[in-house]
Amino acid sequence: MIRRNNPIFYDTESLKNTEIFLRLDRTAEADVVKGWVPAYYFTICLLDGTEVGTCDFRVGYNENTYYGGNIGYAVKEAYRGSHYAGKACLLLFALARKHDMKELIITCSPDNMASRKTCEYAGGKLKEIARLPEGCEMYLNGDREKCIYVFHV
Repeated sequence: MIRRNNPIFYDTESLKNTEIFLRLDRTAEADVVKGWVPAYYFTICLLDGTEVGTCDFRVGYNENTYYGGNIGYAVKEAYRGSHYAGKACLLLFALARKHDMKELIITCSPDNMASRKTCEYAGGKLKEIARLPEGCEMYLNGDREKCIYVFHV
């Protein structure tokens, strides 16, 4: 476990399965002014070290994590279709349990069918398609709605 000022960041060496592992790139402490919770940032790698994408895990709950999610992911185009984002989410659920988080949120745009399939692959249930608050960063960047998927971990 890595202890900084207040948050606790756990060791992540065990975040692997028979296909991929998550390589920790950095952690970030909470930023109360911006409404950001502590976060881990990873590269998704095949067991031979090939980098296939990225993911992050945001620890805790607030309005930003409700609309932006506790987990984010992106897979390089050449590696899409192998469920690497979904498999990374399943690995991150173990990290969530270390943080005593029993429920997680992953969000995506309603028209992002690949991300919706990833949420379903990882066991998420669509709670709602929510209108974004006008003041939130995603709204200011042009998004208007997000699918809110809930995961019980």
